[in-house]
Amino acid sequence: MHETSLGGTLRDYLSGEEIDETTFEEFRQALARLLVEEKGYPRQRIRAKVGLTYRVDGEEYERPLDFVVYDEQGRPIFLILFCAGNVGSFERETVCAGRLMEGGPVPYALVTDTMTASLLDVSTGEVKATGMAALPDWDSLLNMVSRATVTPLTDEQRERQTRVFHTYCGFLFGTCCSESCSLPHGGGEGE
Repeated sequence: MHETSLGGTLRDYLSGEEIDETTFEEFRQALARLLVEEKGYPRQRIRAKVGLTYRVDGEEYERPLDFVVYDEQGRPIFLILFCAGNVGSFERETVCAGRLMEGGPVPYALVTDTMTASLLDVSTGEVKATGMAALPDWDSLLNMVSRATVTPLTDEQRERQTRVFHTYCGFLFGTCCSESCSLPHGGGEGE
C-alpha cells in the first residue's frame, strides 16, 4: 500500500491537530468520525497511526496501524487497518498485527477499504462478519471483548507471526514505498 503526501495539511478528527494530508488520510478521518459519531466509541480510547515495531534478522521495522482502540486500563482491545485493494488480501496481515501488538494480542481486528470490511477473531484468525455492518458499535465491542479468550504468544509463536507479518508488509505494504512515501517503512525510514 503506497501512501504519499499531497503537500497540504488537515485537522485530525481525533486529536484536533494539524496533520499531513496524504492519499489515504481522508479515508482515515472518515473512519474516525464513523467510530465516534455513529458507533459511539469514546474519542479518547482511539489512537491513530500506532507504530507496530518488530525485528527480523536483527533489523528493526515499523508498520503504522491505522487505529487501535484501548480499554479503560490502557490495554489494546481492537485494531483497525485501512487497506487499498481487496479486503480479503489483508486479513492475514491484520490478524498477525493484532497478535503482535504491544500489550496484546487484541481480541478482535477489522480490516476495511471503507466500502466493505472483515471483522476478525485474532485468536483463531476466523472471519466473524463481513461488510461495513461488521464494524461493531462500542457496547457490542465491549461485550465481545469481555467474552474473548486472549492468550499471550510464546516466543516461538511470536517469531513465526513476526516472519509472516513481515512477509505481508514487504509484499503488500512495503515494496512500493520509496523516498516519496510519507509513512515510516522498513528499517524505520520515512520522511
